Amino acid sequence: MRRVTLFGATGSIGQSAIDLIARDADSYDVVALTGGRNVAQLAADAKRLKADLAVTCYADCYAELKDMLSGTGIDVAAGDHAIAEAATRPVDWALSAIVGSAGLVPGLAALAHGTTLALANKESLVSAGPLLMSQAQAHGATVLPVDSEHSAVFQALVGEDIAAVERVIITASGGAFRDWPIEKLATATLEQASTHPNWNMGQRITIDSASMFNKAMELIETKEFFGVSPDMIEVLIHRESMVHALVGFNDGALMTHVGPSDMRHAIGYALHWPDRRHLPVERVDLAQVGALSFADPDDVRYPALGLARRVMQEGGLSGAVFNAAKERAMDGFIAGDIGFLDMARVVDATLDKMSSAGGIQNQPISIENVLETDRQARIYAAESIKQLG
Repeated sequence: MRRVTLFGATGSIGQSAIDLIARDADSYDVVALTGGRNVAQLAADAKRLKADLAVTCYADCYAELKDMLSGTGIDVAAGDHAIAEAATRPVDWALSAIVGSAGLVPGLAALAHGTTLALANKESLVSAGPLLMSQAQAHGATVLPVDSEHSAVFQALVGEDIAAVERVIITASGGAFRDWPIEKLATATLEQASTHPNWNMGQRITIDSASMFNKAMELIETKEFFGVSPDMIEVLIHRESMVHALVGFNDGALMTHVGPSDMRHAIGYALHWPDRRHLPVERVDLAQVGALSFADPDDVRYPALGLARRVMQEGGLSGAVFNAAKERAMDGFIAGDIGFLDMARVVDATLDKMSSAGGIQNQPISIENVLETDRQARIYAAESIKQLG
């Protein structure tokens, strides 16, 4: 029986993982589930999976969660410190699906115990990739990608020599505004940005898809996870969201991963790795699909991609600045303080501000420096939002 913990259990990735685990519940001992304000879902899943511990990151939700789990024997805790503590509990496999930079500390803590970490938290690699990967190496832990694109690259590289790789191509649907006239993007509403043409995901990641900030983060993730040069990483617009990535080798071959638009594939691959097991996902019928389309992304429509290239070139703590500013900019967009296109402007301005202040390119990437850079970047991003608002 495998001992597992799910960080971010109430989000879309966490719920997909729970769906898979619940189908074979006798094979898993669920040690901990963590979530946010959806305590009803958290409590229901903790009961369903007979978890040892349920944690909400919000202290003001503790009493409600405690009441819902009264008499079950399931321990209850609240706060970021409780999530970090849950990460120290020994397990075989942990899913990092917390949204935002809050996923970094528990991810590092899990790796310190040699846990296999299934990583869906983009921000960990973007803000502190070298730190995360060195932590895994130091403790003999394994990091497995759960992003569909990076899972596809990982699978395409099984049995291959990374030295033979010439290019890595990740695909993007283009998001909600891929067919909009560019001049109309400034008027895009929160509701419009929160609707994805292909995937059923949470609000924040759907907005990231519309702006292509998710793909910008995945560019940085690809560099950090696979150790490839930034100039080897490409992005293609692929409307059908069936080809998730391609890996090109020095003999001209392209290894392509094709699968349904269902996150349970990537989650299930990480859950069962190194084996493949049956998954309850739709089987692709290429005859019914008929054709697959690909196109280069428009850098004017998607300025986030250029910002990611800048981050990879500058290095150091630039990723931490990028991630924090992006999160704060999205908060501003969701709150109605800035427009859709202003999110990229906030990130660009914050990178400019912190680069001119000096130090972010050359400082060591320690947890202390990452967290302090994150804090400062949010302050500068908030100032930029006020100026634009």
